[in-house]
Amino acid sequence: WRAEGWFGEGEERCVSPSSCIPRVAGLGNYGLWGTRHSVGMEVLDRLARQLAVAEGWRVDKRCCADVALATAHGLELVLLKPRRFMNLNGLSVASAAEIYSLGPEDIYLVHDDLDKALGKVAIKLGGSASSFEMTRLRIGIGRPEGDVTVSNYVLSPFTAGEREKLEQILVQAVTCLLEHIQSRVPTEPGDRG
Repeated sequence: WRAEGWFGEGEERCVSPSSCIPRVAGLGNYGLWGTRHSVGMEVLDRLARQLAVAEGWRVDKRCCADVALATAHGLELVLLKPRRFMNLNGLSVASAAEIYSLGPEDIYLVHDDLDKALGKVAIKLGGSASSFEMTRLRIGIGRPEGDVTVSNYVLSPFTAGEREKLEQILVQAVTCLLEHIQSRVPTEPGDRG
């Protein structure tokens, strides 16, 4: 399986929507690795390593993102890391959706969540007017303490203590994501599970 345009001209395009889902977009601030706001991209890096495609990231200039192809539970996945700052990540996701004829139900967004304590991971369908029915994997980063502003907090790196916990959080997030993806795999007619 190869998605047309991801890696070059003349490649085969996946035409069956059920075999093309899902797409996973890790949101964050491209180039600001290790910050709380870029934890969605860290989840995708971990997922790519687990699916043995960590060396497969390529730039797709049409949607201004790094992409990698992977397979999980019999589904072909397109992993996407926008090459923009967080407040513009939606442009890359929308461009990819348009280029590859994706519906909102085909897309997982992976991002940080201030309203969840560090280490809390949750899947939610929808979430805002701009995201329609995209599935969101939210990674808790907690709220700043003291006089730290929200913007300084999300743009700062995890502390050493938080970084120690982060490895387990990434494992949990990838497991949660893959379990949800597997739950979407259509069963064959007559399959009684």
